[in-house]
Amino acid sequence: MKQSLQLKLGQQLAMTPQLQQAIKLLQLSTLDLQMEIQHVLESNPMLEMMEEGEDIDDDLPRISEEDIVRLQETSNEVTDFSEPSTPSVDEDDWQDERIPDELATDSQWDDVYQSGSNSSSGNNDIDDDSFENRNAAVETLQDHLLWQLNLTTLSDRDRLIALAIIDAVSPSGFLNSPIKDIYDGLVAQWASFTFEGDAHIEGEDNALEFDEVMAVLHRVQYFDPPGVAAHDLRECLLIQLNQLHEDTPWLLDAKLVVSEHLDLLASHDYKQLMRKSDIRENTLKKVIELIQRLNPQPGAYIEAEKTEYVIPDVYVSKRRGHWMVELNPDIAPRLRINTNYAALVRRADSSADNAFLRDNLQEARWFLKSLESRNETLLKVATAIIEHQRGFLDYGEEAMKPLVLHEIADVVGMHESTISRVTTQKYMHTPQGVFELKYFFGSHVSTAGGGECSSTAVRTIIKKLIAEENAGKPLSDNALADKLEEQGINVARRTVAKYREALNIPPSNERKRLR
Repeated sequence: MKQSLQLKLGQQLAMTPQLQQAIKLLQLSTLDLQMEIQHVLESNPMLEMMEEGEDIDDDLPRISEEDIVRLQETSNEVTDFSEPSTPSVDEDDWQDERIPDELATDSQWDDVYQSGSNSSSGNNDIDDDSFENRNAAVETLQDHLLWQLNLTTLSDRDRLIALAIIDAVSPSGFLNSPIKDIYDGLVAQWASFTFEGDAHIEGEDNALEFDEVMAVLHRVQYFDPPGVAAHDLRECLLIQLNQLHEDTPWLLDAKLVVSEHLDLLASHDYKQLMRKSDIRENTLKKVIELIQRLNPQPGAYIEAEKTEYVIPDVYVSKRRGHWMVELNPDIAPRLRINTNYAALVRRADSSADNAFLRDNLQEARWFLKSLESRNETLLKVATAIIEHQRGFLDYGEEAMKPLVLHEIADVVGMHESTISRVTTQKYMHTPQGVFELKYFFGSHVSTAGGGECSSTAVRTIIKKLIAEENAGKPLSDNALADKLEEQGINVARRTVAKYREALNIPPSNERKRLR
């Protein structure tokens, strides 16, 4: 092969570090963005946070003037963060407030001088907001059961058995292992345990009996919450029924249904259930209401997950008949370049210290520009989405229009991948609620008139039809498809089943209720 030199003219996109940083910030969620900003503040001395009420300098990067005007027109009343004027204190008055030269013999320090912490704690709720209370560990079901065990009078043998049983309780409140397995595990280690008062006992007299384990299990099952340490749902419900007062109406019928016909109740086969249990329809309805008041997962409310609140990135509100979009100013702290450090950079100096300052100054400027670009892109995309989904804001989910990433990309003049990054883990606060930006995108379903309907609107209509159905004769998927066709929406039965499952709605046979 003959070697030769050739000139070729072409274009290619170079992923510079600045472009990579802008893309990275664009796809970060609010929490991740705050962590990234905190990391940059700790590593770059040129950046600093602005104080509350401090104005932004004119030479710093910011959103476009049009966006600033829009935000100013739609913003709420600005809170005055200026410090109140401090009254002057006369020196003689100050001398009067000082500690006296002579104190009474029985006087206390707090009687004469109050510390700053006490004087500023006029609110009784200040202790509730302490560091320990804010960071206290959440109590688990195991801790709750162990706390009750410490208050129960048991022998050392029974306490050891109870510890093994509590250790086998899952977060939902059920036993992870059958009681026989727990017994076998205790027997394998029982010889290594010694108890106070029976150290002289040897052989079979000190052996562990299965009846002992069952007796302790029944003791633990009466701990709070009711129904804990059960093997299955049937036993869990029976434990709760046994703890009710014997005069509770329909208690005996409820125990009969749970112990012998729980499978028929789960499948909503009420005719078979009434025939086998010899219970009339009116009585069965009251029995079911009693059973529904029981807790199928007793440990759920003890180990409730910590609530995580969503911070919206964009606010949407109606002002003077027009829907306005504005960024949430609280999602990230306001940053600026430290002028004192920036003034230390010298152009002609090539020393290591000056190079360090110059590099950090350049990185700080690029970081601020990347934040500005992120805000501008997020505002453009959110505005384009709202322009397309005005019907949703005015009339709700049934008026949602079909929308894909390509349509928004054409409106804002960006690539679909950029729109995907912007709409991921970004939230919008609207009068209809808080939604992720991806919620406004959905496929289309054809209508009888040749138009298109959003899949979100179809799911909403299905949910509404099921909510209005007759509980004694719930609508099947075919019936739902027919009702949608009457409204001009052509949807197959399989599509209806898919949307119904996405809404976590059971099929018609499981939705059947007694009239």
